[in-house]
Amino acid sequence: MNTLPEWTDLRFFLELARAGTLSGASRRLEVEHTTVARRIDRLEQQLGAALFDRSREGYELTEMGAALLPHAEAMESAALAAHDQLSGNQVAIRGVVRLGVPEVLGVKVITPLLARFLADHPELSIDLLVQPRFANLANREADLGVTLDAPATGRYMVTRLVSFRMSLYASPDYLAKHPPIRTKADLAGHDFVDYVQDRLASNELNFLHELGFVPNRRLCCTGMMAQAEAAMAGLGLMMAPPYVIPDDGRLVPVLPNEVYADRNYYLVAPVDLFRLPRVRAVWNLLRDYAESQPELFSLGDMPAPRKKIARAK
Repeated sequence: MNTLPEWTDLRFFLELARAGTLSGASRRLEVEHTTVARRIDRLEQQLGAALFDRSREGYELTEMGAALLPHAEAMESAALAAHDQLSGNQVAIRGVVRLGVPEVLGVKVITPLLARFLADHPELSIDLLVQPRFANLANREADLGVTLDAPATGRYMVTRLVSFRMSLYASPDYLAKHPPIRTKADLAGHDFVDYVQDRLASNELNFLHELGFVPNRRLCCTGMMAQAEAAMAGLGLMMAPPYVIPDDGRLVPVLPNEVYADRNYYLVAPVDLFRLPRVRAVWNLLRDYAESQPELFSLGDMPAPRKKIARAK
């Protein structure tokens, strides 16, 4: 290596490592994808090493790329800190944030919230990953994510976003055609809609095992939106938080004070990305909204929330 790599080339390296594709990195950097490819080629020539494995699916870090990553992140953090100090902390919220969220939470709750948020931040864009699994932050699939499992290892900022209660629901039509449900013991003779058990995104989704018997699962789906449609069609009972349930009476609570499962959503971001103003802005948006809308997450009294792990400043 005859010369040190330029910081701008390392910026391109960081964004390609995070996005995994030329098109994703070019959108974040607001340049053509050919420019990203050219900068990466130049950086690899300067360092004398391949930083990415190329495939039809995208770009993955090589061993050398993974070794370079923390050094590039440290340079980025130093540049951001200098910018914050010299600008009096008046940093514009701009660029692209990739947010990974559970399927129904993303559709029902977060998408309407982002519509209002983006109107206030015209230079910001959001890539919303709405899927029946949780975004892989270790592979930089997202800049931050909402998950049921707080990571036990790795350099992450983590906070409990909200506690929520999974309650039991059924359609009025189902209840009219089946034996009455007066106590928890009556549930053993009823049908259920649930997740596909060998496709669970988290063990925290295995809430029906808390009923104390093996439920008769008539239909299993990988996503809760499909489960809600099945329950509304009268295929069985389902467990869900309030934000999943329509307000038109097609699903009604069953034994709400007796049958429920309490869970936590966690908000997680890699430490280096958490330092970015645009990521912190989305982080704080989600935290503030979850705290202000408890009725979206529980029908009844919830236990006192656990101590918050972290809060963006």
